[in-house]
Amino acid sequence: MPHTRPADRPVPRLRRAASATAVAIALLAGLAPAASAASQAAPAVYGPAAGRHLDRTRLRAGLDAIHEAGVYGTYSAVRDGRERFDGASGLADVSTGRKVRSDLRHRVGSVTKTFTAVAVLQQSAKGRVDLDRPVGDYVPELLPGERGRKVTVRMLLNHTSGIYDYVGDAFPSLLKGTTESLDEHRYRTVKPAELIGYGVARPQLFEPGTEWSYSNTNYVLLGEVLRKVTGQDPERLITQDVIRRAGLRDTYFPGADPFIRGAHARMYESFYGIIDPPRDYSDYNMTWAGTAGALVSTTQDLNTFYRALLRGDLLPRRQLDQMRTTVDVKDETGAVSMRYGLGIYSLDTPCGPVWGHDGGVFGAGTWTLSSPDGTRQFAIGYNLMKYQRLNESGTALDPHPADAAMRDYRDLSLCGTTTPRTPDPAPKKRSAEAPAAEAPAAPRVLPPNLPALPGPLSGPLL
Repeated sequence: MPHTRPADRPVPRLRRAASATAVAIALLAGLAPAASAASQAAPAVYGPAAGRHLDRTRLRAGLDAIHEAGVYGTYSAVRDGRERFDGASGLADVSTGRKVRSDLRHRVGSVTKTFTAVAVLQQSAKGRVDLDRPVGDYVPELLPGERGRKVTVRMLLNHTSGIYDYVGDAFPSLLKGTTESLDEHRYRTVKPAELIGYGVARPQLFEPGTEWSYSNTNYVLLGEVLRKVTGQDPERLITQDVIRRAGLRDTYFPGADPFIRGAHARMYESFYGIIDPPRDYSDYNMTWAGTAGALVSTTQDLNTFYRALLRGDLLPRRQLDQMRTTVDVKDETGAVSMRYGLGIYSLDTPCGPVWGHDGGVFGAGTWTLSSPDGTRQFAIGYNLMKYQRLNESGTALDPHPADAAMRDYRDLSLCGTTTPRTPDPAPKKRSAEAPAAEAPAAPRVLPPNLPALPGPLSGPLL
């Protein structure tokens, strides 16, 4: 990958590498509903300058629509300059009927990657990390041999390293299409070197720098690069240099503590109907995600963070420009699905390109996007994951009305309008008020050919 790229020079178009296993593709995928890629030529008109202020009535109705489509609970923060909307709809606990609130803490999964990337770029600004230096120069014991000489820090940041994702091997039953590992490993503490070892032990997916494949191993490796160059625990470093510097009050790494501190919703995992009724995974030891996806935050804090980042409060201009230098990521049809930078991606909305990330863990999903200057912002969390269902042949997911409702809410939040769309066929309705009373008679497993799911990061992710 080149060191820097002028703004008027085209970026490479990298195809998404095929996942080695279908379950790895399905695992934690499709958190944010399908979205078109960012376009340099798209009109960028946001906020009060466009005459679009926050319509609180419609925003509340949009959250209600997501809940009514089958998601137990959802909570959101929207900003337009100084104008703010904080809203919530549905249930935080289906067993007690406790309602969600807009300020609940939440596991944000791969949104963590932007925080980790900022910390790496801060060290780059200090001259401690060279983005185009081989990773093996920093952590030769973790990425040895020829691969350590070919993979650069930049390739870890933008997922062009070709290193395999560790998640399937960390939860081995998922590779067989079942979910027992989610329960067996709920309270396990796992070290970063072990997670990296899973990914490195697998064959290289492609020659480093030639293709694109989302891999959590990349970001656990980046945490260990931070440890080596600073001598500090990477989660403590990110807390000091990123979280506190951004002024966040409800964002933290939980370490080995499986419990979320403070008010939070219960978090339910369906795994496309395999777990029926959906199971509560609110309590979980997140050392399996670390600097790739362990953060707890709120939608309000996420907006504060991305506004500070995009306005240049966390990085010097040179490093922020590099962060927003992207590679095109294509879907299975060859269309550009998004542009991925260094821990942040860009995609299109009806009012122009936006920047952010999505994420998810067992039971919890998050999506956060901002206009390029951080003025207009949207962040949403929800507490029912993989609510979609397989079609009758088991080869694809049926369209789900909650996905369309979430896309509409995104567009309303960022643009003040929604994109007209053909209604998705409604699947068999599951009540949003409580789990199903009975499990199916026979256990279900994921089919071996389950395709990528409808999200910007429809690969193995957190």
